[in-house]
Amino acid sequence: MNQIEKTGELSASRFTVRDFTELVKIGIVNSNTITAFTGMWLAFQLNGISFIQNVDVIFFTIVGSALIVAASGAFNNVIDRDIDGIMERTKNRPTMTGKISGKRALMVALVLGVVGTIMLFMTTWQAGVLGVIGVFLYVVVYSLYAKRKLVSNTVIGSFSGAVPPLIGWFAVEPSFSIVPIMLFLVMFCWQPPHFYAIAIKRKEEYAAAGIPMLPVVKGIERTKKSMFFWVILLTILPFFMFELGIVYVFLATLLNIGWLALSIYGFKMEDSIKWAKWMFVYSLNYMTILFVAMVVISIFL
Repeated sequence: MNQIEKTGELSASRFTVRDFTELVKIGIVNSNTITAFTGMWLAFQLNGISFIQNVDVIFFTIVGSALIVAASGAFNNVIDRDIDGIMERTKNRPTMTGKISGKRALMVALVLGVVGTIMLFMTTWQAGVLGVIGVFLYVVVYSLYAKRKLVSNTVIGSFSGAVPPLIGWFAVEPSFSIVPIMLFLVMFCWQPPHFYAIAIKRKEEYAAAGIPMLPVVKGIERTKKSMFFWVILLTILPFFMFELGIVYVFLATLLNIGWLALSIYGFKMEDSIKWAKWMFVYSLNYMTILFVAMVVISIFL
């Protein structure tokens, strides 16, 4: 038993709600639950399905999605214990301070994952399968392998992060259409510039931990070009989403133009860290505004 696990056994009585929320990465849980809800909401609205008459589907979809994302976060914390102590932003995670032992964290992850998966299967089998795929991609493909071995780790990790809106849609309407595909692509293209902004700010920490993030391996200027590329892709997507109406397309395009302008400004700005902070904040506001707009605008369609 290593020192972290020993301390964890002694600190078990101090396991608090805050420790739990940090273990499951509650911020990521919240943001992914929002995208899952949006996918579900649009499936109801665009297919003329009663929202009120499907309270059970709503409950199982939202709670099930939240639980599998929480499980993925907990699994990631268990896997990353060898590097979290090196990085400033992760060194105080409960699995590092000893408030939660590795065994307990693993147990929590397993329980959350199993319960969440069962709940998703209680909606449609497609939603359940998507949940399993999402967890597998994040925990096994990304956390265990790509994050530590490949410079393309962020792009690979974006696949799992784009699954929640698909879960939401297919829990209600288990058939393909352009809308869930576009929701997936929006989330997939949004993640690289978002996480590259973090990687630029934390470049030295990632380097010390041996994580081959793009700024560490290819440099900040190369990372700026990649971020610009992904934002360009985002600017194309609204024009495939006219089902949400011209107001949505116009709003999404404005947001994309703003992000594109900020991306271009990064090539001229000498303080890359400050620019990365701006990009990070913009990405958060972008996602929030975009998905809230989808929900609100769809009410009036």
